[in-house]
Amino acid sequence: MISNEYGSNSWELTVTIDSQYEGKQNEIILQVSGDLHIGGVMLKLVEQIKVSQDWSDYALWWEQKQCWLLKTHWTLDKYGVQADAKLLFTLQHRILRLRLPSMKTVRLNVSFSSVVFKVVGDICKTLGIRRPEELSLLKQPEDTKKKKRKEKNKEPVIEDILNLHSSPVSLGLPASPGLYSKTMTPIYDPVSGTPVSSTIAWFGDSPLAKQNWNNLAFSHLNCTPESLTEMYQSRTLVDKAKLSSGWLDSSRSLMEQGIQEDDQLLLRFKYYTFFDLNAKYDAIRINQLYEQARWAILLEEIDCTEEETFIFAALQYHISKLALSSGLQDFTTEAETDEVEAALSNLEVTLEGGKTESILSQEDITDIPKLADNLKLFRSKKLTLKAFKPYWFVFKDTSLSYFKNKEAEYGEPIEKLNLRGCEIVPDVSVSGKKYGIKLLIPVADGMNELHLRCDNESQYAKWMAACILASKGKTMADSSYQPEVHNILSFLKMKSRTASSPQEVSNLESMDMKPECFISPRCAKKYKSKQLTAHILEAHQNIARMSLMEAKLRFIQAWQSLPEFGLSYYIVRFRGSKKDDLLGISYNRLIRIDTATGDPITTWRFSNMKQWNVNWEIRQVAIEFDQNVSIAFTCLSADCKIVHEYIGGYIFLSTRSKDQNETLDEDLFHKLTGGWK
Repeated sequence: MISNEYGSNSWELTVTIDSQYEGKQNEIILQVSGDLHIGGVMLKLVEQIKVSQDWSDYALWWEQKQCWLLKTHWTLDKYGVQADAKLLFTLQHRILRLRLPSMKTVRLNVSFSSVVFKVVGDICKTLGIRRPEELSLLKQPEDTKKKKRKEKNKEPVIEDILNLHSSPVSLGLPASPGLYSKTMTPIYDPVSGTPVSSTIAWFGDSPLAKQNWNNLAFSHLNCTPESLTEMYQSRTLVDKAKLSSGWLDSSRSLMEQGIQEDDQLLLRFKYYTFFDLNAKYDAIRINQLYEQARWAILLEEIDCTEEETFIFAALQYHISKLALSSGLQDFTTEAETDEVEAALSNLEVTLEGGKTESILSQEDITDIPKLADNLKLFRSKKLTLKAFKPYWFVFKDTSLSYFKNKEAEYGEPIEKLNLRGCEIVPDVSVSGKKYGIKLLIPVADGMNELHLRCDNESQYAKWMAACILASKGKTMADSSYQPEVHNILSFLKMKSRTASSPQEVSNLESMDMKPECFISPRCAKKYKSKQLTAHILEAHQNIARMSLMEAKLRFIQAWQSLPEFGLSYYIVRFRGSKKDDLLGISYNRLIRIDTATGDPITTWRFSNMKQWNVNWEIRQVAIEFDQNVSIAFTCLSADCKIVHEYIGGYIFLSTRSKDQNETLDEDLFHKLTGGWK
């Protein structure tokens, strides 16, 4: 090449072509200059390849920097690309295997160049799941993968049942009206969860489309007691902290985080604030949420009492039985319904029929309600037996006061406790007539532990609901108080056991289901199969008349009522501390936990948080709370940005209002979860 053709400012750039055509040149050398934009580079590549195909999904990947060159108007100089750069001209959309919360695997064509937040949104759009901001992608820990490779013959393999990689949404193309439409929302029967006739077009009329929907919206018993035993692992809080380190960064792409084509990731609900669960629109979402809760109970990822275990088992049995019958029905025979007429009817009921009830339910909001009753109190002390003493308790605002007796109520209380930000742990045994409330109240040097004992279910529900609301900074005047009391009473009713009839026992034994499938392996070892059957059927008596959707929602509600619900753990080192601690991040609070004992040390509520930031140089998260309380910690088990996303994501979801637009501001979400410098 002569000097005037070569030019003084041009240089050679080597680009590798990831082409589907064999025998073609793998590497192409381009003569470029620094002021050439990325679009021009790709145009030169296509002209030099001389292969007629659709190159619209191809983009440049910079291997050394592990980043995509997606801004086609940027020049090579602006990106910092020089002659030593190794670029790959490759597809942006690739096949990804996703393990759903139901433990089923789907194969989807997803974008490896978009940020994970957008990828999850596209995945949920394909699967028909609303509120994708509540979910994220989780990478399995390396040690778990190695163990599974060694035990391939023993691993409970669940075959891929959904191949959605050819759907328009997963290909990044405009969706057809039959699969997805921005102006259409899938509607389901709120009782059975089956799609109404107008929604069937959403999934298509083919048998495969209906089977795909059936596998997403209905739960089938997909494991044996033996496979469940092999999946079960007794995990400490430190082990759970290692699992939390696998969450992907929502503000970076899959390829930037080392994910390759046909890798397997877990799709899970990450932020445990479930917004607007509606049986009319969320059959698939509710089922996947139920499945995540079910496996968390079966594999003991969350602790519950033995009494609660049998309630969860009874609900699983009931749901499995109804799903088998509902999932086999032919939806094409369903009568056509006029959705506009149905909406007008619902509006009429709300405006007319619901008016009287709402007026009657209103209370005098000029005076905050209070509770006053005789309860028993015990203060936790070392080397001391539990001795409950009766006192007269008064609950008003967010404070709990107790007196020697009722006559002393108008004097000075023995002690007045502010429950704002405290931990509430139920201590209940319905069969043993034990209705206790454990209060962990944050103080300067740790947690102040108190135990309250109620006489009956009604008294317990009222006081427990008041304590729960006070811990969130709310009073009994809040509209959520009465629903909270109702939820507690309904949960206690499920716990009450009645003797099962021989007919019920024979029904369970005649089905192709073993009671060990509904119980964690550790709990199943304590009982014989017939004993498990009897316990499950005793608990089943109280829920036998529930519909399929009601039972799933009740299971999710019971899961949410567990003390450890929504807690994700990280190993951290607090500023000024010489030892490692565990940080539990929940949907409404942060908890500092002792690594050795597992006991909570201090709790900080998100409602009291003023601001937080990250020092990226030393990877330290700093948070300021009310009353001049500040903390700072370094995360040892994961990137501090993942912890940052947890906190930001929870705050974002918990502050959403019901009248907010359906479409989330993606830039705002990134600022809250991962984009702050």
